[in-house]
Amino acid sequence: MKCPKCQRENESTAKVCAYCGAPLQNDAVAANGEKALAGAVVLGKEAREKRLKEAVDPSAIISVKMYNGLIGGVLLWGLLINYLLCWKVESYKTWFPNMSPVAFLIGYAVVAFIGIFITTQAKTPAVSFLGFNLVVLPFGLVISTIVWNYGGIESTVVAQAFLYTLLICAAILATAIVFPSAFSKLGGMLGAVLFGLILCEVVLMIFRVRQQWTSWIAAVVFSLYLGYDIYRSQQFPKTVKNAIASAMDIYLDIANLFIRLLRILGKKD
Repeated sequence: MKCPKCQRENESTAKVCAYCGAPLQNDAVAANGEKALAGAVVLGKEAREKRLKEAVDPSAIISVKMYNGLIGGVLLWGLLINYLLCWKVESYKTWFPNMSPVAFLIGYAVVAFIGIFITTQAKTPAVSFLGFNLVVLPFGLVISTIVWNYGGIESTVVAQAFLYTLLICAAILATAIVFPSAFSKLGGMLGAVLFGLILCEVVLMIFRVRQQWTSWIAAVVFSLYLGYDIYRSQQFPKTVKNAIASAMDIYLDIANLFIRLLRILGKKD
């Protein structure tokens, strides 16, 4: 296990670095967190289909400009919360010092899935936004823990992962704007690939096999998912509630992409 502070290799069971004394975190904990994050995207598919078919009160329809502005605003809010958590909170242990990693991940999964359900099923925009924050906050704690494991928010690896995520998102957004139907038929294929990839990673994790290649595949999948969710966001009825739910879909794609790029770059460092 590599020390996030001095970057030296330690025994996989070590809790503190034998060279500098910095606390260590088992990669399996971070990997389990990433499985839960990825699973949230898969479970959102049924909710998306329901939103496409549901009847909408005509008075709830807003302009396309306002709709897309709300998606961007809610998305930036979620990313800002995550940035602040990574900046101010080194890991979930800061808030829950006596909680085991397994208990934390179970708690994260429960709260995040409740948040996804509330966001997609809420009757009012205020409740939907509350659900969005229930996804963002525990997600942010997992991300802050993973970021801390790679040297903190000011480390070169984290900065590179952020830059590459930004560039990929810009490229995907530009493609979705210029060729709006380019991602229209990817949904079913991406869901099947992601589900199979998660199962594969679980097996590899059990046998303690390095998963560098799976991170590359996952980064590609989440990049394409980002384009698909941007496309789908424009197919829903233009309401405030759908804008918030679409922002959640896009947020999950970006956050998962960032985590995968962080793992790829961290392994190379």
